[in-house]
Amino acid sequence: MKEKIRKIIEREADAVMNIPLSDDFAEAIQLIHNQVHVLNGKLIVSGMGKVGQIAENIATTFSSTGTPAIFLHPSEAQHGDLGILQGNDILLVISNSGRTREIIELIGLAKALFSDIPVIAITGNDSPSFRDELDCLIFTGNPKEVCPLDLTPTTSTTVMTVIGDILVVLMMEKIGFTAGDYAKRHHSGYLGAKSKEAGSVACG
Repeated sequence: MKEKIRKIIEREADAVMNIPLSDDFAEAIQLIHNQVHVLNGKLIVSGMGKVGQIAENIATTFSSTGTPAIFLHPSEAQHGDLGILQGNDILLVISNSGRTREIIELIGLAKALFSDIPVIAITGNDSPSFRDELDCLIFTGNPKEVCPLDLTPTTSTTVMTVIGDILVVLMMEKIGFTAGDYAKRHHSGYLGAKSKEAGSVACG
């Protein structure tokens, strides 16, 4: 059993280590920074199913670290939630296959509302069906799932989570986000107390 567990860990770690490094990361940061921190828009993150849960985590992590972001469910968007979009926003969509119907439709609807809205995609398909609608594409490397059926989102969502973390950390560094800034957004709990302590030490 321990050997099986070790092999699963090794496969997931290998997928993370083999995330393709490209200029698209820097381009994504520049796009998000311009729309959110220069033009006062917000980051809209969307994904379907298991990937949607990753998208929601990315959105909340961005928000807690100084970059206003919100998760938009691609299906609910078709029932009025698309109204959250504003002219200076930016859309980050996540689709492992690059063929997710709800994501394709969301991009079309967003473009119909604001034709110039920038769109970034995190995907396991380097030539997704919506490629022409994108301003930036971050390729996951399309790793094989550790699921024995190669079906359940496992390794793919691990890699997407790491890519989200990369974007968050790069943005924190770009905007000079501090522990004091974190404390203002995360008042309660252990992290709130820790950030306040770190902020007070930095001020001292």
